[in-house]
Amino acid sequence: MNFARRVFTIAGVYGLIVLLPLYALENKIGQDTPPAITHPEYFYGFIGVAVAWQVAFLIIGRDPARHRPLMIAAIVEKATFVIAVAVLFSLGRVGVPNLVVGGADLLLGILFGAAYLKTGPGKTGAMGPLGQA
Repeated sequence: MNFARRVFTIAGVYGLIVLLPLYALENKIGQDTPPAITHPEYFYGFIGVAVAWQVAFLIIGRDPARHRPLMIAAIVEKATFVIAVAVLFSLGRVGVPNLVVGGADLLLGILFGAAYLKTGPGKTGAMGPLGQA
């Protein structure tokens, strides 16, 4: 249980540290990696959804057994980004820095899977069908 707590708490804190500065970097990103962002609603929408997931990771980290079903969605969240980055890299549409970020999400996705398995039914503190421990 402590493993899952640590994994999800660290993931949530790390994600907030990485994502929150993006709110102030729209113009810089457009200058550093042209073209400029032409659909800011997608850019800010992505950040907002990603920040919401970091909050979900922190919630899962507080009580992994209770929130175990959400771990599946967290794994999917990481896998979809990793797959997208891998495909885009193979097509030459993103560079190595994006692959590195995707690698970090791959590692977190694997750790999320391990946490899910370690907090399986019958593990200490896992919730029963009626919500009892």
